[in-house]
Amino acid sequence: FELGTVKSYSEQRAALFSNAEPVDESSVKKMILTFEKRSYKNQELRIKFPDNPEKFMESELDLNDIIQEMHVIATMPDLYHLLVELNAVHSLLGLLTVVDLLQELTDIDTLHESEEGAEVLIDALLEGQVVALLVQNIERLDEQVKEEADGIYNTLAIIENMAEFRPGLCTEAAQQGLMQWLLKRIKAKMPFDANKLYCSEILAILLQNNDSTRELLGEMDGIDVLLQQLSVFKRHNPSMAEEQEMMENLFDALCSCLMLPSNRDRFLRGEGLQLMNLMLREKKMSRTSALKVLDHGMIGPEGADNCHKFVDILGLRTIFPVFMRTPKKMKKTGASEKEHEEHVCSIIASMLRNLKSQQRSRLLSKFTENDCEKVDRLMELYFKYLEAVQQADKRIEGEKHEMVRRGEILDDSMEDEFYLRRLDAGLFVLQLICYIMVEISNSGISQLQQRVHQILNLRGGSVKLVRHIMREYAESIGDGKSDEFKEAERKRIMDLVDSF
Repeated sequence: FELGTVKSYSEQRAALFSNAEPVDESSVKKMILTFEKRSYKNQELRIKFPDNPEKFMESELDLNDIIQEMHVIATMPDLYHLLVELNAVHSLLGLLTVVDLLQELTDIDTLHESEEGAEVLIDALLEGQVVALLVQNIERLDEQVKEEADGIYNTLAIIENMAEFRPGLCTEAAQQGLMQWLLKRIKAKMPFDANKLYCSEILAILLQNNDSTRELLGEMDGIDVLLQQLSVFKRHNPSMAEEQEMMENLFDALCSCLMLPSNRDRFLRGEGLQLMNLMLREKKMSRTSALKVLDHGMIGPEGADNCHKFVDILGLRTIFPVFMRTPKKMKKTGASEKEHEEHVCSIIASMLRNLKSQQRSRLLSKFTENDCEKVDRLMELYFKYLEAVQQADKRIEGEKHEMVRRGEILDDSMEDEFYLRRLDAGLFVLQLICYIMVEISNSGISQLQQRVHQILNLRGGSVKLVRHIMREYAESIGDGKSDEFKEAERKRIMDLVDSF
């Protein structure tokens, strides 16, 4: 085994065709022109003899042969421009039998081997409204027939490849009928299979960091579709790993959608809170993700209605047992202890921020129950995360010292990386815990304030340090919000901190 023998992905695939004539620019041109001629002849005969397949069967077979030969082009992405220049993309899009070929042409490894060739091809496909045509095609397919079910899978692979290469096309793809088809397929009463899993994956991809696709899903009653599909898992665990993956994809899609304020209202009306609350009680695999959804639904001022409703449906009885004890059995769902505690603390912090009058009183009285046991738990978490962050800070300081000693420059990107590492170590959870501490200490219930300060003093903690953590939190608040909001929120937090 010598280094010189390692072949690129495209070379390996080209080797599969090595028995054929050597492939170069002129042979590819010849192939494309032959394809164009046969395609034109086939169309002509189909129009002339629409009710007599025997008349165009031979031309159909000839066309199929040349399409098979054209698979070799997928090994040479630097020649993709010929497909565009010779107008073959337009002809290919007019045929339903080329899904396999398109999948090979858009293979993500191949696209990255020749960015230039890939850009030209993707541009031409999008200009030809490839997604709309692919969706029209799959709407005609019958999944009971294995070949046609495979055709749907391969079509989804083409869309995934293109979206990975050019994430910006997700909005266009969703609007060209893809979002509607995915929702229809996900809610179809069919046994779980690879296509349903793939649909959930593509849906989650379309919704990532994209407000226009989130809005589109909301307008198509997609929130209800997601909630209906997830409701299966409130009392039953997924039966296999692939079904668990689909469940997680649907939860991710729901969390993405809840980033958009208008979808929070749809989630509220669709009784999403009640479903998540039930999942928390049932203690099945869906529990961890339900917690994440509640966090997304209740955070920020747009989460106020959901916070009030959560208290009304007796959600406090569900959330506090989860706060008091982090479940041990989280290995199956792949969630970490930190992730779990972050979501729970974020939900409680959101409620403290958003609740008014009677609902707020109900929340605060929870902290006084059983001799303030929840305050004790809060302080236990405070010291746990404080220690983790201090250890990370110590390591980072050591690294900074080393870098300065070596004469390296600490630029902004390096500082950002260090800040991300601090967050990763638990800084954000620590900030949430401190926020809860200052909120309950300012609630006007003296026993809460006394308990917080008493435990701080007993364990050698410092009010000054809590204030410092909160000031840092106030500085980082409100990404993506207006300047007025950021300013008002910072002032609100600093007023709480000054009274702590």
